Amino acid sequence: MPFRLFDAPAAEPSHFVGFAGNRINRHSEKRSDDVVTLALANANARMMLVGDGRVLVDRSSPDGNAFFGMQEAAALLPGLNRTIYLGLQDETPILAGPSGIAMEALPEGIEAIDYRSAYTQGLIPADQVGAMAQAVSLLSWHDSHQFCGRCGHETVMRDGGYRRTCPNCEAQHFPRTDPVAIMMVVRGDKCLLARGAHFGTGMYSCLAGFIEPGETIENAVRRETMEETSLPVGRVLYHASQPWPFPYSLMIGCHAEALSDDYKLDRAELEDGRWFSREEVVTMIDRTHPDGLMTPPGGAIAAHLIRSWVESFV
Repeated sequence: MPFRLFDAPAAEPSHFVGFAGNRINRHSEKRSDDVVTLALANANARMMLVGDGRVLVDRSSPDGNAFFGMQEAAALLPGLNRTIYLGLQDETPILAGPSGIAMEALPEGIEAIDYRSAYTQGLIPADQVGAMAQAVSLLSWHDSHQFCGRCGHETVMRDGGYRRTCPNCEAQHFPRTDPVAIMMVVRGDKCLLARGAHFGTGMYSCLAGFIEPGETIENAVRRETMEETSLPVGRVLYHASQPWPFPYSLMIGCHAEALSDDYKLDRAELEDGRWFSREEVVTMIDRTHPDGLMTPPGGAIAAHLIRSWVESFV
């Protein structure tokens, strides 16, 4: 069997998904408890500010800018006691934290943009979209893990935001990342796409579900596909991954081989789903489907799974 590593492209598929443009050097082995304090004292530092599912963006900048200088950030009321350190980008410290400013009090040119729009519409540069995923995931974890899971005592932030310590029982708590398997189920020249009740009008996507403890990625793909569609799955092939800050997931994208044509949807999970031919999927990607059906936006890993399958026929 040939060793596939050296046959792989120089830029892996994950390089092209949304939230993957992060250029920050996290240098995790060098983080210290005073790293936020040191960064705040650096006149060149930049800060990203978020809150209520939105990121603050300077729209007066041609490409949009979510990295504010420290003087600009001060006017946006950052929560300094909840500020975290993301790392260095081009040798510049990058911080992130919640903003306490009311939306109606935002200065002229500053807008609060929801996370999804920021990345799907390209309202900030790709590297800042990647930094936003890092910041939002970490800040969301802090919001939901302020108390010790062992003794219930309030914990304190350490390592610039990458650890919480309990001063009572000395337990150490680290940020969580929830792994999710997302799979495009295929059989010959057709694929199975489905939609949940919360999807946008006409949107069909891949199946997905959380990977459970003690489970391989491949077995999670097989289990979730069986649970949601009653389809048995044979071969499973990893394709790409995507950080997904809603709130702190890692999407692990795979193609899965269905071993049967006969499916039965779990209506508690799915509103609709069916087999689609390659030709029909092409019209969904191009937004020319006669019934207005479509695949997810280009930055989503589901879109990359679907497109890679379509292009494999070329």
